[in-house]
Amino acid sequence: MNYTPDEQNEIRRRQKSRALVTALILGAFVVLFYAISIAKML
Repeated sequence: MNYTPDEQNEIRRRQKSRALVTALILGAFVVLFYAISIAKML
C-alpha cells in the first residue's frame, strides 16, 4: 500500500500514542507490584 506523506504521519502518530499508552500501563503494573511487595513486608 502506498500512503501519502500525511497518511504516513497520521499512522506514525497513532503508533506513537499507542506505544505511550502501553508503556504507561506497563509502568503502572510495575508500581503496583512494587507497592504490593512493600506492603507485604510491613
